[in-house]
Amino acid sequence: MRLVHPFPSLLDGLVVAGIAFLATGEPVTAVRLSLSMMLLQASIGALNDLVDAPTDAGRKPGKPIPAGVVGPGQARVTVCTTAIVGIVLAIPSGIALIALAGFVLAIGYGYDLLAKGTAWSWVPFAVGIPLLPLYGWLGAAGAVPGWFVVLLPMAVLAGAAVAIANARADVERDLSAGVGSIATHLGLERSWWVGTVLLGAALALAVGWLGMADDLQGQAAGLIGLGSLLAATGLALARASSPERRERGWQFQAIGIAIVGLGWVWATTTG
Repeated sequence: MRLVHPFPSLLDGLVVAGIAFLATGEPVTAVRLSLSMMLLQASIGALNDLVDAPTDAGRKPGKPIPAGVVGPGQARVTVCTTAIVGIVLAIPSGIALIALAGFVLAIGYGYDLLAKGTAWSWVPFAVGIPLLPLYGWLGAAGAVPGWFVVLLPMAVLAGAAVAIANARADVERDLSAGVGSIATHLGLERSWWVGTVLLGAALALAVGWLGMADDLQGQAAGLIGLGSLLAATGLALARASSPERRERGWQFQAIGIAIVGLGWVWATTTG
């Protein structure tokens, strides 16, 4: 069993790799930055499992710490080791990226230790998701272009939508453990509508900006269309009564948003 769930770390790493490659076309740099982000996210995920261990006991027996597969000491070592190596991999890109890596950890740890279990649990996601394209582009190119002024608020909206979708997947377990979230605060129906509006606003901003482009590459448009379709599929799945289907829903939304983001950057840089 893994201490850290692979899906979020892998997806974040792929987004960073794609953005870094679009920035410079250097695969070695893209791989280094991707590994750096995956390790930073692994550290955040390991701390999350460590913090959740008391409430997970008896409710999530499949997770490594409650199952006894991984001890708290091993979890602490994982938190520290992955954070250190992730920062070391950021060093070749300069002091600005090192500072950004530290900020990524601060946002993630803040979620684990403070925001999780509250109605404000969506805020670290809303702040953290925009850091992914920033990390990839800054780490590869050393600076960010002016169109990040549009990309960042778009990512904030998408990050908040993903946070709500993620919280909705755990509503029953959170209520059983007496843990709060934005989804338990709003309820399943209202939280779905709020997430849908946020995601719709992000996609509208993306398409609206590109609508002003003179020449939209067919491949980039295809990525945006595919990502939008996956996100819409995720929204449909997220309405289900089954927690398992709701979990698949937020994963589809996250993948769709990632693909839209990559397509949007591709279109913006080649248009």
